[in-house]
Amino acid sequence: MTSPKHPPIRRDWLSKILAGTLLGFTLALGCSGLLVLALPQLPLPVKAQLAMWVVMPLWLGVLSGCFAFRDGRRAWLWLGGATALVLDLLVVARLS
Repeated sequence: MTSPKHPPIRRDWLSKILAGTLLGFTLALGCSGLLVLALPQLPLPVKAQLAMWVVMPLWLGVLSGCFAFRDGRRAWLWLGGATALVLDLLVVARLS
């Protein structure tokens, strides 16, 4: 019987969890802000509720998807890049 290439639990799971938790939350907040700016025709109470309720599914989606990365460094790089892009888009949209 051959041994598996990777151990069942990899050592970098903590860095993946931290990347998904910290960067995923920031990414979800940024996406929520972009959604608010993209829907100006909605009334303010509806927009606020939509922005509030969309954060959790996005955050959990990113958190569960962070385990698809090969290692923790890639998770930090890709999620950090996506977060920076979304926050930059949010700043540009707010300024224009």
